[in-house]
Amino acid sequence: MHALKEARHLIEKAPLDESAKILASLVLALEKEVDFAISDLYTLSRDHFDLALRILKEWRLDRYYGGKARLFDTAVHVAELTKNS
Repeated sequence: MHALKEARHLIEKAPLDESAKILASLVLALEKEVDFAISDLYTLSRDHFDLALRILKEWRLDRYYGGKARLFDTAVHVAELTKNS
C-alpha cells in the first residue's frame, strides 16, 4: 500500500487520534508549503514515524497526485474537527 493511501486510511479511521492529527498537519504543511515542526514527528510511534517519512518521499512524485488530493481533503477535515473540539 502506498504511504499516502495508508495515511488517509489511518486518519479517516481515527481523526482525533494524536498520530492522525500530526500526520494530517504534515500533509497540510506540505500542500500549503508552510512550516511544520519536525519535532512533532518524534512523538509518533516508530511505525507512524516511518509512515511520515514515506509520505515525504511519495509527496515528491507527480504520479501520486490523485492520492495527494484525497489525503489533503482528509487532512483538512481533521484540522476542522480539531478546531471544533
